[in-house]
Amino acid sequence: MPDLLLELRSEEIPARMQRKAAGDLKKAVTDALVAAGLTYEGAREYWTPRRITLDIRGLDARSKDTREERKGPRTDAPGKAIEGFLKGAGLASVDQAERRSDGKKGEFFVAVIEKPGRPAEEIVAEAMPGIIRDFPWPKSMRWGAASREPGSLRWVRPLQSILCVFGPENGETAVIDFEVAGIRSGDRTVGHRFHAPAEFKVRRFEDYIGQLEKAYVVLDAERRKEIIRTDADNLAFAQGLEVVADEGLLEEVSGLVEWPVVLVGSFEETFLEIPAEMIQLTIRTNQKCFVTRRRGQDGLSNHFLMVANIEAADHGAEIARGNGKVVRARLSDALYFWNTDQGALPDLDGLAASAKRFGLDLSKPLDQRMAKLDALDVTFHAKLGTQGQRVGRIADLAAVLAPMVGADAGEARRAAVLAKADLTTEAVGEFPELQGLMGQKYAALQNEPASVQRALVDHYKPQGPGDSVPTDPVAIAVALADKLDTLVGFWSIDEKPTGSKDPYALRRAALGVIRIILDNQLRLGLGSLLTSGDLLSFFHDRLKVQLREQGARHDLVDAVLGGAGEGKDDLLDVSRRVAELGRLLETDDGANLLAAYRRAANILAAEEKKGTQVAASVDPARFVEPEERALLDAIVEAEAELDAAMRVEDYTRATAALAKLRAPADAFFEKVLVNAEDESVRANRLALLARIRSAAGRLADLSRVAG
Repeated sequence: MPDLLLELRSEEIPARMQRKAAGDLKKAVTDALVAAGLTYEGAREYWTPRRITLDIRGLDARSKDTREERKGPRTDAPGKAIEGFLKGAGLASVDQAERRSDGKKGEFFVAVIEKPGRPAEEIVAEAMPGIIRDFPWPKSMRWGAASREPGSLRWVRPLQSILCVFGPENGETAVIDFEVAGIRSGDRTVGHRFHAPAEFKVRRFEDYIGQLEKAYVVLDAERRKEIIRTDADNLAFAQGLEVVADEGLLEEVSGLVEWPVVLVGSFEETFLEIPAEMIQLTIRTNQKCFVTRRRGQDGLSNHFLMVANIEAADHGAEIARGNGKVVRARLSDALYFWNTDQGALPDLDGLAASAKRFGLDLSKPLDQRMAKLDALDVTFHAKLGTQGQRVGRIADLAAVLAPMVGADAGEARRAAVLAKADLTTEAVGEFPELQGLMGQKYAALQNEPASVQRALVDHYKPQGPGDSVPTDPVAIAVALADKLDTLVGFWSIDEKPTGSKDPYALRRAALGVIRIILDNQLRLGLGSLLTSGDLLSFFHDRLKVQLREQGARHDLVDAVLGGAGEGKDDLLDVSRRVAELGRLLETDDGANLLAAYRRAANILAAEEKKGTQVAASVDPARFVEPEERALLDAIVEAEAELDAAMRVEDYTRATAALAKLRAPADAFFEKVLVNAEDESVRANRLALLARIRSAAGRLADLSRVAG
């Protein structure tokens, strides 16, 4: 079976686009091959800064011949119907159609469409120009003289060559010939821009990857990452250091080089007084370098690691010197921001009113920053007021929430007041990613309580599914207050998520509230904190998403929320009921109980719809069969156990009580005719079924369980 090798080589592709682009190329090409009737054994994509490559193994040399019979209208059908059939089948006249008869509907036309197979080379050559022209780059450009022409090729960076060869594992391969915007496919490519810029000929993938390696190009991005990781660890170890892991930076840097060479740089130790996170972000953002620390010690060292794309004659000394010069300049800026933020603001007299409003101490730098945030009247949202007004709402709500989550109300209010103060600092102005963290650093410098310091950074959490949740009670109170204020506020002005649009990240805020509640096992009645039943429904929808990700069935959430009683705003209680209901339904007793419940509920629903009388209560005097008495006894026992279990929220015991109804309910339905001729007997038996439905409804509405 022949193999196909494709390379699209261009100027440097942004690192963030490379992985997806290679995947998009694989999908586009393989989809086109399959659509044309070709199969293949495997396909793998590769990428470097200057090329995206596709290796397809075991591709059919030719698509199969196909034969299709398409039934048409009767031969005496109106002319337009016959004409439409012929056009759709690609026939020029009725003479090209067969006439057949099935003996019942008379004679009708049949089009027999035969398509001969095509060579794979022809299929690829036909598909590739369109794939390249329509490639889904997030951003693209035109270049050169041709860019003035309408419809000229757009590509992420100027496309320079196309390599496309096809052939067997052994023996000669051939170029699949096509042309895009004046660039004709061939069997040649080039290596590293500086070390090996000369063209070389390629026959197949093994030949291609081997020659690239000799030409200073490591094609496999994962291998480039491993080279960087290993060399960085070894260089650091040799100097008594260890690399501070940064997978995101490693992914990015591996997309900046074709031939990774790790080098060591340094800066003055005086810069180490800057917070470690600020140093790391400065070096990472500006120079794409890794920071290090002394093995077994906290804090950073004054050495960093960079990844060059060349093997320099001086072993990288000049590259390291140049990077160190830039790093020192950037760290000088960071040190200035750090020191400035610890000093007093020049306009303290104008902040007195804000300080009084929030109980701030203007001798403390972070308090000054909060007063400035309020005094600036920075708008949070046109309909929801300023940032200062929002902080006031969050502080009030945090104080209310504090006793509910085991936090000190005074510390919760203090943390909420300072939570957004660092937004006006120089450090956060330069590095928005550090908001919260810098607040924590500055709070420590002015000796705020440890729980207040923790809350300043943790109240933003969780910011995504992989993020941790706050666990300190003060941080929990502020985090919940922050997110609930956002949700209640935007609901009050009717700015809700619609479809895929959620510009204010309200779904993320709701999921954050849910995760904080569930992970910390908090008993919190949201109903008293929300202004809208619609918003509680939104929480229920998000809870379904969260529980489904944890393995629960969404229909069980619906069943619990649809059950009788209160407590639907207690999300922890709802999640516990869902878990126990799920465990019950996984057992034979649970499955059979569900079947019995459905049978009872269906009979009741049908009779209630017809207006059949259902007795207000069960009268044992009207029992005819022993199974009726047995079922009532089981119901009475189950109701008593259920009452006791629900009072203490023991849902394991509650589901066990319901499960005991399974056997007597089965016996009842097997031996007893519910729709007895005697109206009073029938009404009494229906009342028994109503008791089953009511008992189960205490835990969940089982009618909402799927399946």
